[in-house]
Formats: sequence, C-alpha cells, structure tokens
Amino acid sequence: MLRGMRKASSNWLGKTIMAVVMGVLIVSFGIWGIADIFKGFGQSSLAKIGGTEISAEQFRQIYTDRLQQVGRQFGRPLTPEQARTFGIDRQVLQQTLAEAALDEEARRMGLNESDAEVLRQIYNDPNFKGLNGQFDAQRFQAVIRNYGYTEGRYIAEQRRVGLRRQIAGTVSAGVEPSKAMIEALTRFQNEQRSIDYITLGAAQAGTIDPPSPEALAAYFEDHKVQFRAPEYRKISFVAITPEAIGKWETVSDEDAKKIFEERKDRISTPEKREVSQIVFPNLGDAEAARARIASGTSFDDIAKERNLNAADVNLGLVAKSAILDPAVSDAAFQLPSGEVSQPVQGRFGVALVKVGKIEPGVTPTYESVAAQVKSEIATERARNKVAELRDKMEDERGGGSSVVEAAQKLGLTAVTIDAVDRSGRQPNGQPVPNIPQGLDVVSQAFGSDVGVDNDPIQFAGGWVWYDVLGITPSRERNLDEVRPQVEAKWREDQISNRLRSKATELVQKLDAGGKLADEAAALGVKVETAANFRRDAQPAGVPAAVITAAFRTAKDSDGQTPAAGGSQWIVFRVTDVTVPAVDFESNEVKQLKEAVRRSLSDEQVAQYVTKIESDIGVTVNQAAFAQVTGANN
Repeated sequence: MLRGMRKASSNWLGKTIMAVVMGVLIVSFGIWGIADIFKGFGQSSLAKIGGTEISAEQFRQIYTDRLQQVGRQFGRPLTPEQARTFGIDRQVLQQTLAEAALDEEARRMGLNESDAEVLRQIYNDPNFKGLNGQFDAQRFQAVIRNYGYTEGRYIAEQRRVGLRRQIAGTVSAGVEPSKAMIEALTRFQNEQRSIDYITLGAAQAGTIDPPSPEALAAYFEDHKVQFRAPEYRKISFVAITPEAIGKWETVSDEDAKKIFEERKDRISTPEKREVSQIVFPNLGDAEAARARIASGTSFDDIAKERNLNAADVNLGLVAKSAILDPAVSDAAFQLPSGEVSQPVQGRFGVALVKVGKIEPGVTPTYESVAAQVKSEIATERARNKVAELRDKMEDERGGGSSVVEAAQKLGLTAVTIDAVDRSGRQPNGQPVPNIPQGLDVVSQAFGSDVGVDNDPIQFAGGWVWYDVLGITPSRERNLDEVRPQVEAKWREDQISNRLRSKATELVQKLDAGGKLADEAAALGVKVETAANFRRDAQPAGVPAAVITAAFRTAKDSDGQTPAAGGSQWIVFRVTDVTVPAVDFESNEVKQLKEAVRRSLSDEQVAQYVTKIESDIGVTVNQAAFAQVTGANN
C-alpha cells in the first residue's frame, strides 16, 4: 500500500489527488478525535475501569505476549481460534482488568512502596544477575530495553506489582483450609486400586472385508468435512533475535580478556560476612549500649533486652552490595571478625554492627570463565545489533519494501513458506520445519491478509516481520483425491464398532458370573494386572483412559473403555480398593495443605477484586476486544 501511495504521488495529478485525500483525513481525525475526547471512551480504548483506561494497543501487546508464552509451553504456536477455545482471550482480559482494579484500590487507599524495597526486588531478580551471581546493571538495562521498557517505566511497573501484592496479601491473610477438607482431599488423592484387564485389538474384531464402492461413497458423503482441504497461506518472515545474530559473532581472546579485566570485580565472588545490627532511636542509647558491651554484656543480650528476635538482628552471610544502608555496609566490612562497631549513623537510625564469620572473595582466572565471557560479549553485541537492525528494518518497511526485499537489503535471510495451514502443517501433513519453536507467525498470518503491512511480532528478545503472499481457500475434496485416507478411516471405524460390541458382550458375561481368564483364553489374549495405582498414576502399558474408568467402577465390578483412538478396547475388573490412613505430618499432606491454602487465597482475592470492579464500574469495548483477539476475522 505504501509503495502504491508513493508511486501515485510521483506526478502532478497524483500529488493533487493525494493532497485532497490527506485533507479529508485531517478533517476526519479532527472531528472524530475531538468527539472521543469528550466521550471519554474512544475507539482506541478497549476497556475502562474506574479512572484507568486500557488502550487497544496496550491490551494487544499483553495478549500477544501471553499467546507466545502459552505457545512455548505447548511447543507450537496457538491460532486465534484455539486461543479463544481455551478461553485465553477472556482470561487475559480478566487478569488485565483485575490488575487495573487493584491499582485503583491502591490509589484510593493511599498505599505506596519505598524506592529501597523496589530496588531490593530488582537487585534480587535472577534475570538481572551476571556471571558472578550478582546484580548486573548493564544486563538489567539490556533486558528491559529488549522488552520495550525504560528504567523509569520498569521501576514504576514493579512498584505497582508490589502494591498489588500488599493488597492481595492483606486480603488473604489468615486463610487456612479445614482439617476435614485436607483429610477428604488426601483420601481422594491417595486412594489406590488394582485391576485385571484384557486388551481387544484388530485380531479380535475379525475379518473386515473391503467396502463396496457404494458403501465407501456413502461413508465419504457422511464424513466429507473430515477430508476437506484446509486453507493454506504462503508467507514469508524474517527474525532478528539475539540468539540468531549471536551465532554470527566471533569473539577473540583479546576482546574477551579485555572485558574480563574490566569486569573482574563483577565476575569475582565477593567477600561475604555474617552481619548483625541493632538499631537505636538516638545516639545516646547507642553509646550507652556500646559501653555496656565493652564492659562485658553480650551483643545478643542487648538485642533481647530490646525485644528483638534473630530475624530483626541478623542480616545473614552477605556481600557488601547486599546491605542497603551504605553506612552500615562500610562499618561491617571494616571490622575484624567478632568485633562490634562504634555507633553508626545510618538511614534508619543509629546502629551497632557486629561481624561474625568472614568468607574471603574469590577471583577466577581468565581460562576458567573464558567461554562464559565470550558468550556474554556475543549476546551483548547481538542485543545492540538487534536494536540497530530493528530500526533499519522498520525504515525499509516504511519505505514500502516487502519482508523479503528488506531482508535482502540488510543482508538477512528471509524464510518463505509456500503453503501452511492454521495448525502449522504443509499440504503433505508434515509440520513446517523452519519455524522457530514458540513463534506464532502462522496464527498471526491467518489473522492478516495479502498486502497488509503487519506489525512486527516480539519474539525471543527480538522481532519478527512477516508478509502474507498468497491465500489458497479451503475447499471440498472429491473422493478420488482422498480415497486411501477414506478407506483407512472407514476400516478404523469398522474395527472400533466391532470392538465396542465385543467389549459390551464380555462385560455382560462377566456381570453374569463369567471369569475374565476364561474369556481371555477363548479370545486368545492375556489377562494383565495393574496393582495399587492412584488416580494420577501412569502404570507402564496401561492407557490413561483405563485408570479413569477404573476409578468410576466399584470393587468387584467390571467395565470397559476404548484406547488408542478406538483401535483397541479394554475390558477390566476392579479387584481391590485401598484408602491409606492420613498422616497430617507427612510432607505430601503439608504440600497439599499449602496448595489448597493458595487456592483459597486466590479465590478470596478474586472475590475482593470483583467487589472493587462492581463498586468503581467496568466498561469493555467489545468491538475492540474482538478486533485484538481476532474474533471478527
């Protein structure tokens, strides 16, 4: 479209037409934009809760990120239809509204979180730690930049998260499951069953004669939708990610040694000390306490007199950087082991500091960390290259270049897939091999169209651009195109129907007093046993459907269930049911109790959020929601 506009405006007639068009657009934006401001709920808004407005673009980013996370868990991207089937669209909307409701409640209550606490959480985040396990400022900046955050915006977001946790923790405080509930759940979870069973397969179904042409044609007509050719799309895409670009980077020993020397302090394991402190409200009290310690009173006795427990006093075995108060950290790392400092004026009062065990720091050799250093350098270079290439790619796309054309100009390799369906498969039924795992470019392409200038997808710390080059519509196939598949499916159905009838007949005989061993011998199959399995068990060779069916069947009763998609049928008898005693002191029961407590807490917080939403009001722009989630495509 952009290329067409540029070409159209290259002569005097085109320029005149484009001037008129742009004039009309400017007037339109003026009218509709002003109207939206006065209405307070514009077309760009997806939801409004209290005084917080959630834009469509903001929700689109949240929703896309969640789909990519779920896609990585499944090992394949989700289509918009699959996401809606799983209810992910509504779940993400509800979570986004709940977070906004808690933010509104925090403002109403006047809550705040100190900079020190926010920084403490960031410093302890493992995502921001370098090779030495300590907070790495450069890594922090690189990571948040790749996710589109500035430092100020990220800190503000973490403060909001902290305030939400404060509210949620207060609302759910004291929630405990009852003993009766834990006992019932434990008995349900630990109940064990044993079964004898036989497996009926194709051999027990008997001979299946080939279908007549008329029977096959009739079967095809009844099941035609199963053999319909899906819609295929031709797409091209190019990925710019740190992982992909990092492979191009070759780091020399010279460069790595230089960085090693610059970062030796960060790579080294710092000295750690056992630090304790007692904070006093004023200098006089601290000096009096220090004089008593000099006269023989122990540091711990002073703490007990002030009603301080170990958690109030002991900072643990820590590095100097882990102590938030600079004055305390300086004092602690100047004292010999076992000594108590003179009064120290800190941020939170006047402190006496005591040092216990001291662990010296360790500086590694270059050879021991060379591979790690080179990898980190390659990743940092790649991150910088990603940002540079992203800007160049956007410039090329803004200039009207297709994905393939832009990739060629930038020396990148674009991937073109001639035909792929919504599930990521080629016409031969095989998965497309050259799509990175977790990348949902296929579902995105099926939500777009030919000629659309698509927004890039965030992926693996980088970006992916894609074009839809062509669409082959879904169509009905004729019988000749899929005859082998139809015959195979017809035969599968015949076997399944016969096995179902055979299994039903066997259960009736067993219920009438027949023996499973006798029936097995007559059919030429072996009686097998699965003993003492729980509901969540997966005994070797026993289909999951049999486990489920066994727990729906009473002791000394018989049952049946299909397996392997109906190509096998299991007939079984429940021979034993055992419910072990409940040990409330066992780790298993304690873990169950904690899981139930978390579930009850989540439910209580959810009810609280629902009440907030009811009080302050929630409005959702369903049209914008459908547009973002692909429901109107």
